[in-house]
Amino acid sequence: MKTLIIAEAGVNHNGDILLAKKLIEIAADAGADLVKFQTFNSSRLATISAPKADYQSLLTDKSESQHAMLRKLELSESMHHELIAHSHSKGIGFFSTGFDIESIDLLIRLGQERIKIPSGEITNLPLLRHIGNLNKEVILSTGMSNLSEVEKAVLTLESSGTPKKKITVLHCTSAYPAPMTDINLLAMKAIKDELQVAIGYSDHSEGIEIPIAAVALGATIIEKHFTINKNLPGPDHKTSLEPSELKAMVAAIRNIESALGDGSKRLTPSESSNIIAVRKSIVAKTTIKKGELFTADNITTKRPGSGISPMLWDQIINTKSKRDFDNDEIIEL
Repeated sequence: MKTLIIAEAGVNHNGDILLAKKLIEIAADAGADLVKFQTFNSSRLATISAPKADYQSLLTDKSESQHAMLRKLELSESMHHELIAHSHSKGIGFFSTGFDIESIDLLIRLGQERIKIPSGEITNLPLLRHIGNLNKEVILSTGMSNLSEVEKAVLTLESSGTPKKKITVLHCTSAYPAPMTDINLLAMKAIKDELQVAIGYSDHSEGIEIPIAAVALGATIIEKHFTINKNLPGPDHKTSLEPSELKAMVAAIRNIESALGDGSKRLTPSESSNIIAVRKSIVAKTTIKKGELFTADNITTKRPGSGISPMLWDQIINTKSKRDFDNDEIIEL
């Protein structure tokens, strides 16, 4: 199964449409399936006095409120149209996370077929009900939540009209960067087993190892932030992948997909030519005369594997040799 790779541009455009378009080009060049932005209205998303998260305060103006920071990162409807057109021209799907009902509705009007629910909205009952009522494919991130909260969100989506088969739950650790000791990647499998949903992983760790491991563990969707330059000002650049890293992650995931195979243990074409060279046959350990019994004293196993398989050892022992054999000669019956 091909993993859906979402290159998360997020707010790393810094409110600049040209930078946003460049991010689209980087995601397309890396081979990602979708490039994702964030759709919100700062006044609907946060109060004037809402504090920033700690990591946001470290990376942006400390005197600035969260609302003020978000206002500079909004994408207008006309900007959405431009970015959608640019994505299409570059051969990559446009995607965005809506943070409120009006933003979700805008994205649906613009033709978006999937809905992404960010981690911070997993307890937003009115939003969950609205999304569930749309009966679209849903991707639900689960940072900062426990299994009970995830289950309630999934049940809300279901009871509102979205069947479970349309829901993919992304394990996520909402720390920037997420410490390796807090990743708890096996929780992804616990979500799948307990809730019987498709699973994926939204990554905030440094580097590309964890999303690659997630694919090996069964993730069907990978989401990862990227930027044109980690040193740009803004809340998310520092913990995002640069273009070469994004490309390396996509390539590694595609390799893992190929390597996973279908789970059937069998001889592969690339192995077949090595069997004779590395397996063993029953061979004469000493000179053996015609009519002499084969015993552990006069036969042994050695390469190549072109003769009688050592698995037939018990059928050979104590039978009579039908001809003379030299030392090291492959035994024939």
